[in-house]
Amino acid sequence: MTLSSQNRIRSARHVTFKLDWVMEEDGKIMLKEFLKERSISKSALTDIKFKGGRITVNEVEQNVRYMVKRGDRISVLFPVEKPSEGLLPEEIPLNIIYEDDYLLIVEKPSGMNTIPSREHPSGSLANAVFGYYVKKGIAATTHIVTRLDRDTSGMVLIAKHRHVHHLLSEQQKARLVKRHYTALAEGLFSNKSGTINAPIGRCGDSIIKREVREDGQTAITHYNVLTQLSDFAAVELSLETGRTHQIRVHMSYISHPLIGDDLYGGSRHKLGRQALHCSRLAFIHPITQKEMEFSVSLPEDMKRLFTLNNQAGT
Repeated sequence: MTLSSQNRIRSARHVTFKLDWVMEEDGKIMLKEFLKERSISKSALTDIKFKGGRITVNEVEQNVRYMVKRGDRISVLFPVEKPSEGLLPEEIPLNIIYEDDYLLIVEKPSGMNTIPSREHPSGSLANAVFGYYVKKGIAATTHIVTRLDRDTSGMVLIAKHRHVHHLLSEQQKARLVKRHYTALAEGLFSNKSGTINAPIGRCGDSIIKREVREDGQTAITHYNVLTQLSDFAAVELSLETGRTHQIRVHMSYISHPLIGDDLYGGSRHKLGRQALHCSRLAFIHPITQKEMEFSVSLPEDMKRLFTLNNQAGT
């Protein structure tokens, strides 16, 4: 069900992120440089200046050329964000794993797009999150930090503000956002753990499919077999890079395609979608700087398949 624009307008409110610091060294520094060191981008400063934001030093509004000194308290008020054009809020249930003023972590089911596509313009996780914001009166647009394929289930990290998204994106570049996946992969593994270092690029003229190829982008996947059954295994995987379909391509490359992943050679006889689930997520909170870690269990379809085959001893 799509929410009306009237509800969206009534739910709008300011969102404030207060960033307070005490300088560690004697002397003065220009406020602009101080904020740059704290990863507040030029575009964010431009928005603050022209779109209704505010910067205060010791509760007095100042411009970015003001010289701050040890002991000063700097607060930043970002302007209200406008929702993304074309993204409609929808009332779709969310399985929320964690939420605070800055972040939202939800568990996406299989069969749901992370963001709208031409084939699936509605019903995405982004639509659902926007609908949740409208219902709760949160003045924000949907900032997806970690995406999952349509048929991959598991945790997705979402920022409630563009600046928080920027900070988490910087963590991603520094490989500080850690995602661990659980997969059911076909075949008998001769090596119980390993690293797949094989570049990935587009497969011919396909828009969707990827393959290992010499001229592709660097892609590194680590795997560890958790339980080996007669014709498939439960495998834990972690990524050093985040290429499109990376796990699916790499597991197919080593002749262990994911169950249900017919795009990359897996059989749909046991499961009607790729058996892949983002089960663990770890990162540093961009505002509090606390280490955060979350985990979720396998979804019912993967759990049922694994349990039935394990009990049968197959």
